[in-house]
Amino acid sequence: MIELVNFSKNYSHYRAVKNLSYKFEKGLITGILGPNGAGKTTLLKALTARHFASEGKVLLESQKYGKIIDAQENPEAVRDITGFVEETPSIPEEYTVLEYLGFICSLHSCSKKNIEKTIELCSLDEVKNKKIRTLSKGYKERVNFAQALVYNSEVLVLDEPASGLDPSQIVKMRSLVKELSKNHTIILSTHLMQEALSLCDRIIILNHGKALISGTIDQICSKTECSSLEEAFFKLTSSHDKNGEDDETLPL
Repeated sequence: MIELVNFSKNYSHYRAVKNLSYKFEKGLITGILGPNGAGKTTLLKALTARHFASEGKVLLESQKYGKIIDAQENPEAVRDITGFVEETPSIPEEYTVLEYLGFICSLHSCSKKNIEKTIELCSLDEVKNKKIRTLSKGYKERVNFAQALVYNSEVLVLDEPASGLDPSQIVKMRSLVKELSKNHTIILSTHLMQEALSLCDRIIILNHGKALISGTIDQICSKTECSSLEEAFFKLTSSHDKNGEDDETLPL
């Protein structure tokens, strides 16, 4: 479980995320849906202790550590239990897949026995001895997932996981994410409606750093009196764009 408590993130001239409180539950895929610039990546980086709250808290309940961890007070522990699949990862392409996953294991002081299990889970056996630079986009994305899993992460955070993938690769990625959700807390950001519909158990709609609504797709449609998630999304974000901070959002 991850809990945001009155979380805000400020940069020099603007507030990227504004006073967000929410609990992300284990075994569920929670999607953060919003247009470009909504604050999705800012939020994901805070959840993985890549940067910290300007106000409020990010709290993670960990089985490994047997306690609730404050991301600002113990960022190394947060990074140890969260796997981050970035939209544009920095992967050393001169490594083979095996070498890279071994390097990640050494960073986290975990057993290299995890490597073969992760390679099987991510369907990388055919390319495990190949240099990463020689791999296709789809295989590189699987390596990106593998580096987030190989050290037994409890939380998986995905930033635009379908970005740049072809339709066949997207289907395989979705299948992998659904399998992983059985044993992980999964949070993903997307601006693609189909991605949210296909993967997510819960959704938060974010715009200009503010959470407008959250819930299941049926709950969101009911609260907004819309027939589809797409209709609800455009109704909420258009109203928020028009009315700004004075717009009343629906309860999370």
